[in-house]
Amino acid sequence: MVEHLLDVEVVGGSIPLAPTISATTISPGNAGLVPATFFPDYDSTFPNYNLNTKYIATMKITLPDASVREYSAPATVAQIAADIGPGLAKAALGGEVDGQLVDSSFEIDQDSIVRIITGKDIEGLEIIRHSCAHLLAQAVKELFPDAQVTIGPVIEDGFYYDFAYAPGFSQSDLESIEQRMVELAKKGTIIERKTMERDDAISFFRNLGEEYKAKIIEEIPAQEELSLYQQADFVDLCRGPHVADTSHLKAFKLTKLAGAYWRGDSSNVMLQRIYGTAWADKKSLQDYLHRIEEAEKRDHRRIGKELDLFHFQEEAPGMVFWHRDGWTLYTVVERYVRELLGEYGYQEVHTPQMLDRSLWERSGHWDKFRDNMFTTQVDDRDYAIKPMNCPGHVQLFNQGLRSYRDLPIRIAEFGIVHRKEPSGTLHGLLRARRFTQDDAHVFCTEDQLQEEVSTLIELTYRMYRDFGFKEIEVALSTRPEQRVGEDVLWDRAEKALALALEEKGIAYTVQPGEGAFYGPKHEFVLRDSIGRRWQCGTIQVDFSMPGRLDAEYVTADGAKKTPVMIHRAILGSLERFIGILIEDTEGRLPFWLAPVQAVILNITDRQRDYALETEKSLKKQAIRVESDLRNEKIGYKIRQSTLRRIPYLLIVGDREMAQGQIAVRTREGEDLGAIPVDELSERLLHLEADARR
Repeated sequence: MVEHLLDVEVVGGSIPLAPTISATTISPGNAGLVPATFFPDYDSTFPNYNLNTKYIATMKITLPDASVREYSAPATVAQIAADIGPGLAKAALGGEVDGQLVDSSFEIDQDSIVRIITGKDIEGLEIIRHSCAHLLAQAVKELFPDAQVTIGPVIEDGFYYDFAYAPGFSQSDLESIEQRMVELAKKGTIIERKTMERDDAISFFRNLGEEYKAKIIEEIPAQEELSLYQQADFVDLCRGPHVADTSHLKAFKLTKLAGAYWRGDSSNVMLQRIYGTAWADKKSLQDYLHRIEEAEKRDHRRIGKELDLFHFQEEAPGMVFWHRDGWTLYTVVERYVRELLGEYGYQEVHTPQMLDRSLWERSGHWDKFRDNMFTTQVDDRDYAIKPMNCPGHVQLFNQGLRSYRDLPIRIAEFGIVHRKEPSGTLHGLLRARRFTQDDAHVFCTEDQLQEEVSTLIELTYRMYRDFGFKEIEVALSTRPEQRVGEDVLWDRAEKALALALEEKGIAYTVQPGEGAFYGPKHEFVLRDSIGRRWQCGTIQVDFSMPGRLDAEYVTADGAKKTPVMIHRAILGSLERFIGILIEDTEGRLPFWLAPVQAVILNITDRQRDYALETEKSLKKQAIRVESDLRNEKIGYKIRQSTLRRIPYLLIVGDREMAQGQIAVRTREGEDLGAIPVDELSERLLHLEADARR
C-alpha cells in the first residue's frame, strides 16, 4: 500500500564509506550518471578465468558442510558456486569469505572458508535490497536528471533513497519511477565494481554536479580508497556487495514518499525520500504487502480514535491525551504489573521529575544524552527533566548504610520520563516524547548476579505470556570495543547472562559488540499476530553507574564495595506496549484488559430497571460493565457494541427478565445462551479463562 501524504522524518547522516567490503553493514549509496565507458580498463566483473593458465599452489575452499574443494588457480565466488552446481550458480547473489560478505565476482586466491549467499539468506535479502536502492536511484536519475542523489541504505524489510529535488515527487511520479525500475531490471545489466582514490572521487562527483556525494566523500580520511559500482550509465559509491546483474531484482515495490532533513538536521534542506521493499521472490513480496495491509488496518492511532481511547494534538506534540476508556486500559496494565512485581519482592518508589545537572553529569547522561533532554534553569541552577529513572534509583539506594545482608534490593517505578525526540520520528503511542517506563533496578553482589538474572527472565516470560505473546526471541549483546570495567567482570557477567538462558532451555542469538559501554544485556523481541517483531524488554548489567554515583555496601569482612546494578524494563514504555497490544489484537482486547468488558442491551423500555439492577450487581463483582438503554432497535445496538469491540453483549428481553436470566453473545457473534444473573460474573470469567488457555 502506498501512502498519499508526505510525511516529514528526521534522519541521521550517512555512514562513512570504507575502502573494503563490509561484512555486516550496508552503506548508503551515493550515485551519479556517467558514460558507460567510465571503467575503460575493467573488462568485466566476471572474467572467464582459465584455471589452467594461472597456476598457484593448491587452494583449499572449505564449504559450510565441511567439505573441501581444491583449485589450482584463483577462483571467484561465482565460479565456486558453478563448480558446486548449476542451480546454486543461478541463485548466487554473493558470498561470505572468511566471515566477510563479498560480491560474487570476488576473487579468492588462498585457502578460505566460503559460504555462497542466496535469496534464502538474510544477507542475500540485504544484497537484493541494497541493489534495489541503486536501481531506484538509477531510475530517478534517468527520469529526473536534475535530482541529486544522497544516501540510500537498507532498512528492515526494504530500503529508501534520499534525493535533493526542489520540485518534489508526486504519487504519479512514484508509479513512473517504479515502472522504470522494472524495465531496467529486465535488461539484466551487469553491475561492476572498481576502486578510486578519495580525492579523485570527490572531483569526479563534483564535476557531475553531485555536491551531496562530494560532501559525503570529503568526510572520509584522505588515505582511504573507495569502491564504486556501475550499472549502465549509473555509478554509485558504496561498500557493497551487490547482485551480479539487475536480473536478480525481480520482486520489489515502492511504498511511500516522505521528507527527510539532510544530515538529520532540521536547519538543513528538506530532501525527498522514497521508500521501497524488496524480496527474493514475488510470493514473499505479496505476503509482505498483505502484512502491510493488515498493519494499516491495525494502526493503533486509527483504532484509538474509533474506540475513543486517546488522542494527540499540536499543543503537546508526542504527548498523549488519555480518554476515559484508554485510561482504564492503562490503569489495568499498570495494576497487573504492580501486583506481579509485589510477588517478586520489588519495592515500588517514586522519584522527582527534575534533577540538577550535576547529577546527570556524574551519571554520564549529560555528555551522552544531552541533546535528547528537556532542560530548564531555576535560581541560576541548570536542571533536566528526567529522560530515565536510573540515577534517581541510585540515590534511593544510597540512603543509609547498606550491608551485604540487605542485597539484593529490587527497586521499581512507573517512572514518567521525557525525551526530546525529533518531530519527524513521533508515531502515536509507539514513539512519544512523554511516556511511562515500567522501570526497575536490582542492586546485588557479583555472586547473586546469575540468580537475579534468571529470576528476571522468568518474570519477563510470565508477563509476556499473560499478555498473549507466545513467540519471544532473545539476543545476548556482548562487550563493545569501548567499555568500562575489567575484562574479568565482563567475562563473569556475559557468562551469567548466557547460563541463565541456557539453564532455562531458551535459545538465543549473540550480538557481538552490541552491549552498552557499561555492561552486556539481554534483548527480548516479541512477534505479534501478523508476524511483526517488536523489541520490548531488556535486562542490562551495569558496572559503571553505581560507582560513578558512589553506591556502596559493606561486605562480610567489613570492606566497602560497589554493587552490581541490573537495569530492567519488561514492557519498556506502557504507552508503547499498549499501542502494540492494540495493533496485535486489532482492538479486540482480551476480557481482562478490555476497558468495557460487557454491555447490557435492553430490547424495550420494559427491561430498563432490570438492566440497571444487573449492571449494579456485575459492578459489585468487579466486572467493567455499562448499559445501553437507548430507544433503538436491538440489532442496531448490537452492531454498535460490536464495533466498539466489547467482549460480551448481554441482552435482556421480557423472557430473560421473567426467568432472572440474561442472554450472552460474544463480539464475534457467538450465541452462548441464557445464563442466570447470579452466575453471570463467574461464567464470564470462566469463559475468558477457557479462551485464553
